[in-house]
Amino acid sequence: MTSEDARQGVYYAEATARQQVPDPLNLCIYATVALVTWLLGPVALAGFAVLGFAGYWRARRQGLRRSRCWLRDTRLVLGYLAVLAGVGVWALVW
Repeated sequence: MTSEDARQGVYYAEATARQQVPDPLNLCIYATVALVTWLLGPVALAGFAVLGFAGYWRARRQGLRRSRCWLRDTRLVLGYLAVLAGVGVWALVW
């Protein structure tokens, strides 16, 4: 059996097909986050915002200045997440 024959096998075809089809994992993650947010409301908003803020704060301290987030600048992202956390806490108290 040559290497060419081995590449024509079932497993090679499946691996090639898997590489060509994008995995919409992000959409599943977004749907799960939306579900948790819908179920827990302000608690989820405040929690996810604080978690995101902590992650971006740590990344900024390690040197990240530009994010793939739509806001790009990590200072803007931190401000946005701080506002979201504040709104979540306000909604909990109110």
